[in-house]
Amino acid sequence: MPKPGFAVVAIALGFSAVAFSSAALAQTLTAEEQAACKTDYEKHCKGTMPGGGRIIACLDKQYGQLAEACKKVLDAQKK
Repeated sequence: MPKPGFAVVAIALGFSAVAFSSAALAQTLTAEEQAACKTDYEKHCKGTMPGGGRIIACLDKQYGQLAEACKKVLDAQKK
């Protein structure tokens, strides 16, 4: 009788991938939003690894120094 271990792991990973992709999608910025923060990203957060909201968190730490357009993007992400 085959061991169910592999099948169980594969199914669990499949469900995990769906759950994480939904969370990641909520943090995805449109091209217009990315353009609004591009200069600020390059100045303050260029070394930040994308994913998990790390770039948005980095920009948020520099909020007082950001362009108004980028501040609006961050404010919208907080809602």
